[in-house]
Amino acid sequence: MNSLTKNFLLGIGTAVLFSAFIYFEYLGIENKFLNTLFGLGALTLLLYIPKKAVLIAGFFIGLLWFYWIGYSFKYQGVGYMEPIVTLSFGIIYLLFFAPLALTDKPILRALLLFGLSFIEPLGWNWMKIELLFVNSYLGVYKYQFIAVLLALSLPSLIKNTKYKYLPLLLLVFAYNYGYPKQTEAPLKIKLVQTNIHQDVKWQRTALYPTIKMVYQEIYKAQKEGYDVVVFPESVFPLFMNKAPKLMQELLKASKQITIIAGALLSQNNLNYNVTYMFDKGKFKVAKKLILVPFGEYIPLPKFAQKFINDTFFQGASDFVTAKKPTDFIIKGVKFRNAICYEATCKELYRGDVKYMIAISNNAWFTPSIEPTLQKLLLEYYARKNGVTIYHAANVSGTGVIK
Repeated sequence: MNSLTKNFLLGIGTAVLFSAFIYFEYLGIENKFLNTLFGLGALTLLLYIPKKAVLIAGFFIGLLWFYWIGYSFKYQGVGYMEPIVTLSFGIIYLLFFAPLALTDKPILRALLLFGLSFIEPLGWNWMKIELLFVNSYLGVYKYQFIAVLLALSLPSLIKNTKYKYLPLLLLVFAYNYGYPKQTEAPLKIKLVQTNIHQDVKWQRTALYPTIKMVYQEIYKAQKEGYDVVVFPESVFPLFMNKAPKLMQELLKASKQITIIAGALLSQNNLNYNVTYMFDKGKFKVAKKLILVPFGEYIPLPKFAQKFINDTFFQGASDFVTAKKPTDFIIKGVKFRNAICYEATCKELYRGDVKYMIAISNNAWFTPSIEPTLQKLLLEYYARKNGVTIYHAANVSGTGVIK
């Protein structure tokens, strides 16, 4: 076997091990032992494989984790960009892991890999290296991650074969001894999962059936004795504050049950992606705090933003944000609001957060592993912070996250 073939196979093998936990979850395979074994195997290979194989591994990790991002471009009228975006994410993560290829010393690679766990390329934070162990026997805190890296890399410094693998005992410090306690909210909450495809969601003909469906779910939840009914992100595909009759009907219904639903808000010539809470005949609006890179804002210098927005997004990536997170108080219980991507951002978990209501629209990226990866990230943040998440999504991903 020549070196090129060897590097290629090692690189792909590393990427497969690094990504296996996502696909196990996608296929409904729940096995902590396999997740632990494959995660340790992936990190071991990243520390020891040849330099060129590291680059190959980075490229295929990018593809296996994020091949689906290009799917959304067809809904922006630039479907030809899909393969370009997919390839770009392969290149981005080739470059992301490239520092490991600057050395062949496992201990230095371990330190570099730990440093990479703090970096978010282009503001995109879904590459959490510790996520490999979210459903394993190991924990996901930074101290546990460094314990894993040291356990795997220190044997390379020990020449005496008798003691060579003694550092593996450090894995004891990486063991998952538990997370902060999570409890369910003392309210009866109904999470509604809709099934509205993205290519019809914003068509005028879909508006009436969507509103009818929402009303039916509200009255059904009310009859079933729920305190709160939660609908997905932008379940109302319109600027809610420009639909006064609809708002009046929702305010009327809210005297019997609290309604949480996603919509848009137009205010002072600015557009916001928001959550509306209708409660006891009144409403509150929660604006999104953190936007999706390239989906809702362009993470590039100002001179490039307008050109890319107008050329590839038809001016759609022009949303603005709130200044701070929004909390809803429902029957005396406080819930942090999160809209899709921001539910996977650490900023939303700061402060006094015990319960979170998260809403998403996963129709942009299905069928794919995106809802699965989102669920794993929600579990990662929920467990680390002792937060219970009530997640309502369009197409896929609805459930209580603990």
